Amino acid sequence: MSERHVFEYAVLRVVPRVERGECFNAGVLVYCRAKSFVAARTHLDERKLEALDPQADVLGVRAALRAVEGVCGGGEGAGQAAGDDPGRRFRWLIAPRSTVVQPGVVHSGLTADPAAELDRLLDVLVR
Repeated sequence: MSERHVFEYAVLRVVPRVERGECFNAGVLVYCRAKSFVAARTHLDERKLEALDPQADVLGVRAALRAVEGVCGGGEGAGQAAGDDPGRRFRWLIAPRSTVVQPGVVHSGLTADPAAELDRLLDVLVR
């Protein structure tokens, strides 16, 4: 059996009209310190978005979700967080915010493969 490591994850929620507080899941962030791993996978259900807000900026929401993926990846796509280590980028992304794309609460678990865990969580919690 492969060695399992502690990982943390948070669901990314889309809140089309922040003042109403209605939301749906659109992605997952996973961080595993032991593997220096941080990544996000997203999936935007446009029908859900338009059901909650027919005037929603679909392209803007997609751009915000891609930005989260970019920060996870580091490098030029991470903007000001480019030089930060994976843990610091994860902590920055899970900080509470009042925007259209918001992180949920952080959960933890054990995994031998954080990338596979990310795909599993996306399937279970988002799709």
